[in-house]
Amino acid sequence: MKKFSPKEIEKFIEKLDFSKIEGGIVPVIAQDYKTNQILMLAFANEEAVRQSLETGIVCYYSRSRKKLWKKGEESGHIQEIQQVFVDCYNDTILFKVKQKVAACHTGFYSCFHREYVNGEFKIDGKRIFDPDTVYKK
Repeated sequence: MKKFSPKEIEKFIEKLDFSKIEGGIVPVIAQDYKTNQILMLAFANEEAVRQSLETGIVCYYSRSRKKLWKKGEESGHIQEIQQVFVDCYNDTILFKVKQKVAACHTGFYSCFHREYVNGEFKIDGKRIFDPDTVYKK
C-alpha cells in the first residue's frame, strides 16, 4: 500500500485542476495494478484525494450524497493504492489498486462488466458476491 507524506500530498494537490467540473471534483479511475483491468470510475474532491494519499486507501466524493465515501467502508471491499498517475491535463487521477473482493456494488469485480454487443448488453464476467448479503438495506 502506497502512502504519501504531507509535503508530497500538498505538492500533488497543488498540481491538480479541480476547476473543470462544478463542485471542485476530478474523475478518478481505479485500475487493477496486476491485470490493468479498469475497475470503476468515480469522483474525488480535494479532501478525498488528501485522505486517499494519507491512508493509502481510496476515498471518493459521492456526488449524490454530497459527502466523502471511503471505498469499502460498508462492504470491506477496499482499494489499496499501489501507484498514482495523473493525466496530461492534471484533471483526472488514475489509481492502480489492489482490490479486495470486488469493486462493483452489484457483485462483479469491475463496474465495467457489461459489453454492448449487437444492440444489447451482455454480461462479461461472473458475480463474485451477493450484494443483498453484503450491504445493509
